[in-house]
Amino acid sequence: MTSLLMRLPQVEGKYTENRAMDSLSWLRTGGPAEVLFQPAYIADLATFMKGLPADISVLPIGVCSNMIIRDGGIKGVVIRLGRGFNGFEVMTNGNLRAGAAALDAQVSKKAADAGYDLAFLRTIPGSIGGAIKMNAGCYGVYMADVFVSATVVMRDGQIKTFRAEDMGFNYRSSALPDGAMVVQCVLKAPKGDPSVIHQKMKNSLTRRAESQPTKERSCGSTFRNPAGFSSTGQADDVHDLKAWKVIDDAGLRGARLGGAQMSEMHPNFLINADSATSTDLEELGELVRKKVAQNSGITLEWEIMRVGEKTPT
Repeated sequence: MTSLLMRLPQVEGKYTENRAMDSLSWLRTGGPAEVLFQPAYIADLATFMKGLPADISVLPIGVCSNMIIRDGGIKGVVIRLGRGFNGFEVMTNGNLRAGAAALDAQVSKKAADAGYDLAFLRTIPGSIGGAIKMNAGCYGVYMADVFVSATVVMRDGQIKTFRAEDMGFNYRSSALPDGAMVVQCVLKAPKGDPSVIHQKMKNSLTRRAESQPTKERSCGSTFRNPAGFSSTGQADDVHDLKAWKVIDDAGLRGARLGGAQMSEMHPNFLINADSATSTDLEELGELVRKKVAQNSGITLEWEIMRVGEKTPT
């Protein structure tokens, strides 16, 4: 038993030491987690958080669809929600309740079956908890547009309700505190004809397949679209300039480093083309940022999270 495991509180859920993370990663890369914790239910997660020594780091994850796990692994405790956190229901007031581990695509389909339009979630890989944290969106609709509240377990073990005004939603981000974990949420979606909503989702999937490498291992958009600039030269929140365009203009469509590649179909998609390591992926991303800055003066910001330790050189 490792010294870390001996310092962790007693729980009903499951601890796994040195858990390989590549099998949990969307990109199928990355080193092990020092400890992986899978809580049994909300109160079990709260007990763990409350009893966890303050010097031990925690990293909540979902299906890692927006994350590069570095090859050196992750120190501390990685928390992953499983069964018991993936429910979906239509509430008596017409709002929708979903568990944080529920997949975005499944929530959109279940909502459509019930006559509620969350079609924008259908093409977003990942789970609801991550979608809330990153204010995920597609085709002009974001989680902030349908969000009512979320149940959140804080780093000190408190269970809190976050309303929309508490979330600090912004472009591809929120103000959810580090270490805090969404466990369920309430959403308010427009009503509609189930067949019409399902057709809308089908059309979105077709549209996505025509422009994005959906059959490749990627985490979607690698970099955020650059903010626009006002007449005074100050950055504003207009994102008419697209990251793929400045990458393409820098001659980086299809660029490769090791097993990593910027997609030929969509140059803002970083893909594991041929047994890439996390180092390959991150270093190619950094090379793209450097060359785009040299070519256009624009500094791209990562949309994909990079977590864990780099392999010593």
